Formats: sequence, C-alpha cells, structure tokens
Amino acid sequence: MTTTTITNFRKNSFSMVENAIRFNEPVSITTKSGNAVLISEEEYNGMIETIYLSSIKGMKEKLIDGLNTPLAETVAEAEVSW
Repeated sequence: MTTTTITNFRKNSFSMVENAIRFNEPVSITTKSGNAVLISEEEYNGMIETIYLSSIKGMKEKLIDGLNTPLAETVAEAEVSW
C-alpha cells in the first residue's frame, strides 16, 4: 500500500488514481483529521462480493472446502449437465 499526505495526493492525484486502477494498489491518504484509503473499483467490487458471500450461512465453509479440493477430484465444466 502506498502512503501519502493529502497535499502530495492533491499534487499527484491523477497518477495515483491511475496506479490504483492499473495495479490494484491501495493508496493511504493521511490528513490532520484522519486517514482515507483510495482503491480501484475492481478492488472495491471484489471486497463487496467477498463480504456478501461471507454473509451467506455455510458459504464460507463451502468456499474453503472448494479451495482444499484437489483439481483431479472436480468435475470439468463441460461434464456438468443442468
């Protein structure tokens, strides 16, 4: 995460926003009143999706089980019939 002051952010806002978008690198902006974090829309949407999935009862365990399942034990997409 890049950290900068609000003054430096004002001077370099375009390049910092572009880097946050291009590299998904958050920018921590410090002010006298507190701090803020700039993230890309892609990063934000990913976080919201993670929060949503985590809120579904049992979903966390299913995701962990899926991550721990060896690829050889999974069904290829083409084999799935609806």
